[in-house]
Amino acid sequence: MSNLFYIVRHAIKEKSIGDVDITSQGIKEAEMTAHYFKELNIDQIFSSPLQRAKHTARIISHFNHIPIIENSCLRERANWGDIPDQTFDEFVDLWDKCTQERDYVPPQGDSARMAGDRLAFYLSDISLQYLESRSVIVTHGGLITDFLINVIIESELQKVHLDFINVQTSLVKECSITIVSFQQGQFKLIDFANTSHL
Repeated sequence: MSNLFYIVRHAIKEKSIGDVDITSQGIKEAEMTAHYFKELNIDQIFSSPLQRAKHTARIISHFNHIPIIENSCLRERANWGDIPDQTFDEFVDLWDKCTQERDYVPPQGDSARMAGDRLAFYLSDISLQYLESRSVIVTHGGLITDFLINVIIESELQKVHLDFINVQTSLVKECSITIVSFQQGQFKLIDFANTSHL
C-alpha cells in the first residue's frame, strides 16, 4: 500500500511583511495548477494556514470540488513578520542562518530540521488516515526542501541538483509540484518542483 503526495508551493505572493495574499499573476498560475489536478483523481487537499497557501488551495479546491483540510504542520519554518520590527534583510539573514545550520532554532519559528520533521510526521499521519490515497499538499518552498533533505538521501537529491543543499532556497518555484510517495515507512522522490503545467 502506498500514498502519493503532490506537494505544491503556494502561488506568487505579494511582496510585503506578514501573512500576505497571492498576486493576480499568482491567481492565474494557481488556476493552471488546479487544471493539472483535474485529471488525477485527487482524494483530498491539505493546506498551510497562511493566506498565500490557503488562497492557492482554495483555487485548486474550487476547480476540483474537493474540500480543504487546513493544518499548522504545513506552515513555513519562519515567516517575515513573526518577529516584531524585523526588516526584510534581517529576515533573509536569519533564514540563511537556519538553512546553513539546520539545528539552529530562530527566536520565532522552527529549525530547518524540526520543520522538515514536522512535515514528514504529518504526511505519515495522513497515510495512516487515508490509505492508498492521492493528496495535494499546499505549503511553502522552504518547508518542502527542509522535508526532502530530512527524508531523501543526498545522492538522490544530487540528481536534481549537484549542490542541492546549498542552493535549495532557489529551487522550488511558485506553483511547482513535487511528487513524493510513502510506502512501508519510506518516502520516495518521484518528481521535483515541476512547472511544466504553467
